[in-house]
Amino acid sequence: MKTHLFARLAFAVALTLVAAACSDDKINGPAAGPRVFNQVERLGNPLVSEVFLDKRDHGFHNAGKPSTDVANFKTKLEGFVRNVAGRNQTVQTTLSSVLLPDMLIVQLDKTPSSAGWLTWALANGYGGRRLNDDVVDAGLAALFGSLIDPNNQSPGLASQHVPGNDKPFLSTFPYLAEASR
Repeated sequence: MKTHLFARLAFAVALTLVAAACSDDKINGPAAGPRVFNQVERLGNPLVSEVFLDKRDHGFHNAGKPSTDVANFKTKLEGFVRNVAGRNQTVQTTLSSVLLPDMLIVQLDKTPSSAGWLTWALANGYGGRRLNDDVVDAGLAALFGSLIDPNNQSPGLASQHVPGNDKPFLSTFPYLAEASR
């Protein structure tokens, strides 16, 4: 089971890196009119789709909306936490309530160095993250470590030691540095 989980995790990290490097779009100020967006991928928190959900559910998740996430995926996410990670009901419920709906909110009224800039829809920024936070380590610590329940501990849990960003973040929106070539 650990091998399967780490394979899913490796795939999630690789997919995130590829997706981040795929666009040359520039933001050149406000749009002249209303913008129309086409949803291609939903990865508010990559661990939700790429680790907690079965591969057969990825397309359904991507085509779905955050408003249906709890109804469609709560049982599946909690089942993964129970059956794969062996965690108790408290950890199952805590993780599903934090991770679903699977979306991030960008709060432009907060500095990108604060933990509330990219947030989940919880208490105006509680549960948020900074751009340089290692969300994979945090997610694995919540699932397999003692972050939520001190009685839960997986021997050998360690960081994958992903290095920091290769370029400094910008001081203005969109804050992300241009992709390295």
